[in-house]
Amino acid sequence: MADAEHDTAPPRAAGRGIAHLVCGRRSKWVVLVLWLAVMVLALPLAQKLTDAQDNDAASWLPGSAESTQVLTEAEDFRPEVIPAIVVYAREDGLTAADRERISEDVTAVKELRDHGVRGAETRGPVFDRPADPRAAQVFVPITMDEEGWERIAPAVDSIRAETGESAGGLSVHVTGPGGTSADFSEAFEGIDSTLLFSAMAVVIVMLLITYRSPTLLLVPLFSVIAALGAAQAVIYLMAEHADLTVNGQSAGILTVLVFGAGTDYALLLVARYREELRRHEDRHEAMALALHRAGPAVLASGATVVLGMLVLMAAEMNSTRGLGPVAAIGVAVALVAMLSLFPALLVIFGRWIFWPVIPHLGSPEPTERGFWARTGRSISRRPRAVWGATAVALAVCALGLTQLRAEGIRNADSFTGKPDSITGQEVQARYFPAGSGDPLVVISNAGQARQVGEAVAATPGVVPTSLGLPPGTAPVHEGRVLFEATLEDPADSQAAKNTVEQVRDAVHAVADADAQVGGGTAALLDMDAATTHDNLLIIPLVLLVVLLILMVLLRSLIAPLLLIGTVVLSFAAALGLSALAFRYLFDYAGESTDFPLFVFVFLVALGIDYNIFLTTRIREEARRQGAAPGVVTGLAATGAVITSAGLVLAGTFAALGTLPMVAFAEIGFAVALGVLLDTFVVRSVLVTSLFLDVGPKVWWPHRLSREEPRPAPRP
Repeated sequence: MADAEHDTAPPRAAGRGIAHLVCGRRSKWVVLVLWLAVMVLALPLAQKLTDAQDNDAASWLPGSAESTQVLTEAEDFRPEVIPAIVVYAREDGLTAADRERISEDVTAVKELRDHGVRGAETRGPVFDRPADPRAAQVFVPITMDEEGWERIAPAVDSIRAETGESAGGLSVHVTGPGGTSADFSEAFEGIDSTLLFSAMAVVIVMLLITYRSPTLLLVPLFSVIAALGAAQAVIYLMAEHADLTVNGQSAGILTVLVFGAGTDYALLLVARYREELRRHEDRHEAMALALHRAGPAVLASGATVVLGMLVLMAAEMNSTRGLGPVAAIGVAVALVAMLSLFPALLVIFGRWIFWPVIPHLGSPEPTERGFWARTGRSISRRPRAVWGATAVALAVCALGLTQLRAEGIRNADSFTGKPDSITGQEVQARYFPAGSGDPLVVISNAGQARQVGEAVAATPGVVPTSLGLPPGTAPVHEGRVLFEATLEDPADSQAAKNTVEQVRDAVHAVADADAQVGGGTAALLDMDAATTHDNLLIIPLVLLVVLLILMVLLRSLIAPLLLIGTVVLSFAAALGLSALAFRYLFDYAGESTDFPLFVFVFLVALGIDYNIFLTTRIREEARRQGAAPGVVTGLAATGAVITSAGLVLAGTFAALGTLPMVAFAEIGFAVALGVLLDTFVVRSVLVTSLFLDVGPKVWWPHRLSREEPRPAPRP
């Protein structure tokens, strides 16, 4: 696999010792062997990551919330169960045959024991009205122990098998928390493989377009897959031995992040390697120089993403806090792979890996011609007008924020399709109190139980007859009592959340009761409050982290502040355009409360890659040529690779749209759109024109802001 280059030892350039460690004539083989060993050890562990996921309610809820405390304390009273509700309905009234079928179904369900179904504890049928019923509902409890979320879909499938399908005008559906959870579980089923193959397909297509080489794309693809396997193995070990929480959401985003970030780093590095191959006959020296010059920018980009993700650990939401270290580990491993395995493989294969467009010594310099060179020269003629018009256009796009509805997504609007549980929920709401399938759970001191129960029953929005007032009708454990209450409104509606707030106010006012209110609606309310807190805390922290890294990397105050301003404007524009698309193109009902936070973190932490790569190259060229020529050359040298990297990253996040869940589709769309804006507008036009307009002062207080460059020959 050697090429036609001279095999004489290259001179060791000052400061390139570390770079030579991964691409030396002997050390490149050591790097390859080490990574092959890592892959052999990691593969069995990576395959166990799905089994290590914790998708129970507590892994998503805010840790200190009242609903979480109720969920934990309720385990002392009873096994954690979730009810699946079988709903039967006939608009013109249930017939005698319908009632007989329902009775037979209940008898069959009571025999179920598989997958945690507690058939013997089945309650019902409960009819909507005694004289002339039109609907009936049957409550089937399902055990939700540590294996519950893996069994919920099979459990509901077994219930559906016994109750049958709608027929002869009688509609039959399995809904309630159990039915909805089963549909969510099935939506998450295979998420890792779905995203893996979707992201892989996107990367293959984009690398073919970018490299125009069927052989070269195999190197970054192999490196990214190795990084993903190693990252999954590390995360599995931490989940098993360091109490790291991993759920379906974080595991799915991990795949997208590793593929997107890893491929980006590969593109940035190979672009510089190609440049050096045109200037150096020995590929080892070319790679050492590429790592020496592009490596710090890639390292800074990766460090920014890692630190940005770790900021998520300050969140109140357990799901958000758990995503932080999972994503940080994934990006860190991808960074290591792209700075070690990837360059070692490129050097091992030699120049022929670029076939059919092989960069030879003395090939034309890309910074002197091409689209981005012409774009830079055009912008340099009137930079202030360019950045002014661009900023105004982005600000107009940001006006779409008025259409943003990040107030949570109801169950009925959470799926891109309409599963059986959602249809059943609609049928149930027509005949029964809308909250009957997901009651409030109230726990208080036994001595004050009656006062607490009366306070709950007297609250508007609660069905008074649904409450068995203690004592005598509720379980007692160590002086504490638990009872439930039914809400009049759908459990995931704003009206139900308002009722929970009123119930909490009422029971908290009962002296010495130490009463707490939980249940599904209370959990949604607490999640909304925690997410609002996280948005206000995490977004400024991420901006601060990014600002500090840019200041250290660029040794400037003005440039980082300008870049942060463009980041905020880009984020607002992406969010505004996405909101308009969700309202008028996709007809989505709303966005999850954590939607702005996730989009911001991914856009800023990942989009900063392009800022760093562009500005570090501009700074390098400014030292040689001067401020304005340095900007034009920096854009010409990086424009193509930044465009390619942006397309790859946008494509990998768009892969989230393959999942049948609105929240994932929305995040994927918004991040993909934001990355494209960053790539084609913000970095290439706005940042370039700002740097041209401000001139050398952009590097203040560094001496570049006041000293003329001294021309230096390129090594």
